[in-house]
Amino acid sequence: MAAKKPEQALVDQWRDMLALHARTQCELDRALNQHGLCASDFEVLDVLADAATRGRSGSGSSFRVQEISERVHLSQSALSRLIARLEKDGLVQRLMCAQDRRGVVVALTAKGRALHGEVLPVQRAVLTRMLAN
Repeated sequence: MAAKKPEQALVDQWRDMLALHARTQCELDRALNQHGLCASDFEVLDVLADAATRGRSGSGSSFRVQEISERVHLSQSALSRLIARLEKDGLVQRLMCAQDRRGVVVALTAKGRALHGEVLPVQRAVLTRMLAN
């Protein structure tokens, strides 16, 4: 029975993390919905904005779809649908990769940068409220 206690503590900790993630995700979706975005939409915009801010060497402010997928933890197909929706809304653009013509990169448009700047304080406020100890 004693061996089960540490194991149960790990399970409880895992479930607490999942619950916090779910609550935070719901709060983000609720707050961002007022701007026509969901949390995943914002995460893609934020990754692209961060790339622009950091001035990624060799790639400017764009990422390959696979690089975005690694950062936002979405499947390739879910991310492709999300990017298509953001592109339709004029927030991002897809371009051919200069280094590999088979590849596609995604970059923020001016409209996407503006919306990201408008919504960033909203997202950060939710994170502060939900995650500050």
